Parts: sequence; C-alpha cells; structure tokens
Amino acid sequence: MVRPKLACGRCDAIVQAPAPGRPIARGLAGPGLLAHVLTAKYAGHWPLYRQAEIYEREGVSLERSTLADWVGGCSRLLAPLIESLRCYVMAAGKLHADDTPVPVLAPGNGKTRMGRLWAYARDDRPTAGAEPPAVWFAYSPDRKGEHPARHLAGFTGTLQADGYAGFHPLYGGGRVREAACWAHVRRKFHELEQAHGPPAAREALERIAALYAIEQDIRGRPPDERRAQRQARAAPLLADMKRWRETAMTLARWDALLLYAGDGSVEIDNNTVEREIRPVALGRKNYLFAGSDAGGERAAAMYGLIGAAKLNGWDPEAYLHHSTGSLTQGAVHVGKALATLTGTYNLAGSTPAPSPSRTPPGLPPSPCSARRSGTDPGPPRPGQIAVP
Repeated sequence: MVRPKLACGRCDAIVQAPAPGRPIARGLAGPGLLAHVLTAKYAGHWPLYRQAEIYEREGVSLERSTLADWVGGCSRLLAPLIESLRCYVMAAGKLHADDTPVPVLAPGNGKTRMGRLWAYARDDRPTAGAEPPAVWFAYSPDRKGEHPARHLAGFTGTLQADGYAGFHPLYGGGRVREAACWAHVRRKFHELEQAHGPPAAREALERIAALYAIEQDIRGRPPDERRAQRQARAAPLLADMKRWRETAMTLARWDALLLYAGDGSVEIDNNTVEREIRPVALGRKNYLFAGSDAGGERAAAMYGLIGAAKLNGWDPEAYLHHSTGSLTQGAVHVGKALATLTGTYNLAGSTPAPSPSRTPPGLPPSPCSARRSGTDPGPPRPGQIAVP
C-alpha cells in the first residue's frame, strides 16, 4: 500500500495520510478476503484446511491457524450485527424453532461430544407480510432445555417446533402458544408405511396430503383469507381425521396440530426453519466437528448472517464484504452496516435502495429498544453502537 509523505518547505514538517483501518487488528487481510474465507467455510462448506490447500496450490501460503484466527476476529467484529439479528428475530410474533447436532472436540482426550446449534426463524412471506425474513442461530454444548428457555426468555407469541420436551415449559404460562408440525407427523407415518405398510399409515398419508393441497392454494395470501379457507376446507377434514384417529391410531399433541387451522398467520409445518439448518448438515459432512465451544459459537454467528442474507436475496459474500468493511471504519459506521440489512443502503453505494423488489435482510438499527419504546431510535450518534 502506497502512503505518500509530504514535507513542508518552510518548517520541514512531514505529514502522511493515516493507514486505513483493517477488519482485524495488525492483520493484513482485507474485507474481501475475509468475506471469501467465511463464505467458503459456512456457505460453500469448505473446511479451513482445505482452503489452505487451495491457496497453497495458487502459491499463497496461509496456515490453517491463521484462517481460524481470521474467522474468530470476524466473529468479534460482526458481533453488533449478530446481536441486532437476534433482537429482530425475537421481536416477531411467530417463530419457527429447531435444533441440529454438531460434534465438538472435547479438550484433553481427542474425542468428540455432541453440541447443538439452535435455529430460530421468522418469515411472513407466506402470509403476504411485509417484514423481511431472517434466521438466528445459537450454540450450546448440550441439548438441555435451559438453552431454548434462555434464548426465548423475551419472546411472546406463537412458537412452531417439533415435540422436543425442552420447549414444553415455555407453553405453560400463556406467554408462548404451541403450534405443532404436520411435516413431522407425515414423516412418522411415511417411515411406518415404508417399514410395515399398514393400511392405516397409507390412509394417514392421504389425509395429510389433502391438507397440504389446501395450503398450496392459499400460500402468499393474507392471514384472514388463509383462516377463512382453512375453516371452510381444512376444518372438516381435520374433524373427520379426529374421528378416524380415535379408532385407527393416536396422534399426540392434537390441539397443537389444530392451531394452524384457526390462525391464518401460522404455518402448517416447521419447514421454514428446517430449510435453514440443512446447510449445517452439509457442512458437518465436510468439517466433521468443531474444534471447541468457541468454534461452535462462531459457526452459529456466521450461519445466522449468511442465512439471513440468502433468505433475502443477497449474495452472502458481497454482504459480508460490505459489512466487515463498514464495521472496520468504526462504531459510527455500524448504522450504515445495519441500514444495509434494512434495505436503506445499497451494496454498490451510499444511496437508498430504489425499490423493495429484492428485499434485503430486515434488521432495524436497534430492534430491542424500538420494541420497548414503540419508536425507532434513529441512527447512532458518533461513537455509539446502535445495538442494545
């Protein structure tokens, strides 16, 4: 990098432009290279050792430990965006939740133990909602129920999830409504039908298929219209299924399965979040395990940002390039990075986005404070980070 020095002919004073900031202190990697490494690891599912080998073939020597340090530095740099993402997702009135295992290297014995990545997604597009979709991931070293209880401590609304017992305490106080997943029910009947082929399993699959045919017709319609269609078309099928199940087989959590029919904002299944955890399964096959709990937390952070970008049509690498570059310039530029997420800032420049045709990830500058006060806190002041 060329930084010319200028000398005064009268007083011999020498001045030089300050060096531009770097995303990682005392590091040479710029936003573009860091974004490429992050995207290759968490969207392309290339482990760091494989990336190091690729760079080596191109004549660039990059140790895997160096790449790991870059990933950790980016995770710390992007922490304000990750916190804003969490607040925005938890401010929804309806959430989809699921978890997936991730092996983690246990220190000292060279073996792995099973950690968990928890995913929470909001997406109102199927109900013609204007709020942009997003997903937030969290890591925990085990699957104890205390973890989702902590994640959802401030959430109020409808939670759509599987039958994991750790979610059950949330439904007791009336703050969180339980919505079950018909896709899980169908999966069990499909496995039963494939294994033994009882007539009741085949009939159950046909009945569930009729419910999904209705959902295909009303996808993208407003909640009131969806509820009316479900009451007119799905409710009789569900009533008949209830009579049939009492003689054929038992379905657990029946009331939670029926909730979607009376609420047009609720989905029939939990596929919204299950689609978001598929990249984790693909990555798990390549990198096999996380090196530590800190590695699991970094993975959760990056999966959330990349998932939110992909949900809203952004190129993940271009988005991470812009975000790391903006946050490198200091806390005063956090507002600009967060404005990119709301669609008020283009990746190509500082002008507002011309149209909402390609909705970017919707993360308000401070959704937690906005939710408490009912007002938008506005852009951050110099030196102020626009997150709670």
